[in-house]
Amino acid sequence: MPPVVPEFLRPLLDRPVAVLGGGVSGDGVCALVRAVGGAAVVYDRKGGAARADFTAADAARHALVVFSPGFAVEHPWLQVARAGGGLCLGELDFASLFWTGRILAITGTNGKTTLTEFLTHALRTAGRRAVAVGNVGHSFSLAALEEPTSDTVAVCEVSSFQAETFRHFRAEATLWTNLAEDHLERHAGMGAYFDAKLRLVLSTPSGRFWAGTSVCAWARRLGRALPIPACLRTEGLPPDPRLAGTIFAEYPQRENFVLAEAWWRDRGLGPEILLGAARSFRLGRHRLARVAEVGGVGYWNDSKATNFHAVHGALARFDRPVLLIAGGRAKGGDIRSFAASLAGRVAHLLLLGETAEELAAGAAPAGIPLTRCESLETAVERAAQLARPGDQVLLSPAFASFDMFRNYEDRGDRFEAAVRRLAAARPPLATPPTQSLPS
Repeated sequence: MPPVVPEFLRPLLDRPVAVLGGGVSGDGVCALVRAVGGAAVVYDRKGGAARADFTAADAARHALVVFSPGFAVEHPWLQVARAGGGLCLGELDFASLFWTGRILAITGTNGKTTLTEFLTHALRTAGRRAVAVGNVGHSFSLAALEEPTSDTVAVCEVSSFQAETFRHFRAEATLWTNLAEDHLERHAGMGAYFDAKLRLVLSTPSGRFWAGTSVCAWARRLGRALPIPACLRTEGLPPDPRLAGTIFAEYPQRENFVLAEAWWRDRGLGPEILLGAARSFRLGRHRLARVAEVGGVGYWNDSKATNFHAVHGALARFDRPVLLIAGGRAKGGDIRSFAASLAGRVAHLLLLGETAEELAAGAAPAGIPLTRCESLETAVERAAQLARPGDQVLLSPAFASFDMFRNYEDRGDRFEAAVRRLAAARPPLATPPTQSLPS
């Protein structure tokens, strides 16, 4: 059976739905609209099968506009749509109107994708129906079409871009991992960034919200009220022997487990099942994973680290300074201060992309040796020349990838390919040296 259309949406579907932005979310919206008997027209500046512009004349033809997370609130196309009288909904908001199951929302600056994937894995391990959707890369709209059962849990990763325009999205529980500087190119300061995520919290039922240490610290600093009790101690905890041998034994992943366990207990689910899921869970790609050891040097892919907080989390896993490949498209924040903060943790900084000069301006006065590189492949080659057996080379960019790559996955894939070429060109050491690796 097709999903049930909410009564207020029925007259809006008499006209074609404007879908702003193609890709995963746009494709999902189109499939859902067609399934309920409507028609959709896609608008995307990339063109192709989509229309490359959205004008006032276009807006007049649509009563409903559904947009992807890439569209900021003040985007010209959304301004045109609102001026034309159309109802504008983000993709998650739209999909939630058709979702009949439960929604567990996950947000935060870092860790939210891993937490989303882990809880989906844990629920399935417990024999429950669960699907990971949202900013994790799977369309909520498509899930609403393919998972129509009321007992399915949508574990939904929610970015600040998605939360800031919510009207209808309602989660039965929300987990907020942490908060640090990010996306300040889109949000007017940390207060606005916090408030975008807070919209998600305010629509969550009382007592079903949990937040990490840094979130609660920022709430106090910004003078924002959070539901009580909501704050968990997720930082600076002593080792948990139950998590030995899992990715959650160490930070930053330890924080994710603390939040997962709080929700799991609230649901009355067995703790041993969650621990068993932790033992069998594996991180997705491009999240601080060792690619290879070449000539006694370790090479690590952390391409998903697109903000300062994530990079510091990665560096904390190493017991000696690393050779760090960093740089990309800025997302706001104090770049020079970030670069200076790497002193003592970075032995050599290999700089890429649009932020290379600004990073150099902060790193040089802090005494951090650095090299500007024209490509990622050049950075890998230069790192191999500088490194000595026992060293670690880390790709943890701190910035968005779109200045040089399609996305962070493309960046990580190209790093791994460069490392493989390096390994193929160098014979292995006769006796590999002993080296200290991150736990």
